[in-house]
Amino acid sequence: MLHKLFAKGDWFAPKRFGYGAGLPIAWQGWALIVAWLASLAGLVRALQEPSSLPATLAGALFALVTAIFVSLAAKRTRGGWKWRWGERD
Repeated sequence: MLHKLFAKGDWFAPKRFGYGAGLPIAWQGWALIVAWLASLAGLVRALQEPSSLPATLAGALFALVTAIFVSLAAKRTRGGWKWRWGERD
């Protein structure tokens, strides 16, 4: 099952207007979004505990998790990330 996660292919459709990725077109894209949201929810939950996680560490982890998410989304978007003016690819 793990080999399917690393198989070649696109996980996200390109945005029609603007820069970035659109909605996921494969289960791996949806799994990436769910994992990112779960990570953020875990960080928020950890911050609610009085002495469990310093805010600076939580901010650094937030930046790291988001950077990984953005880099994977950019790498797995059909046609890559570029500015689009509405033409169909």
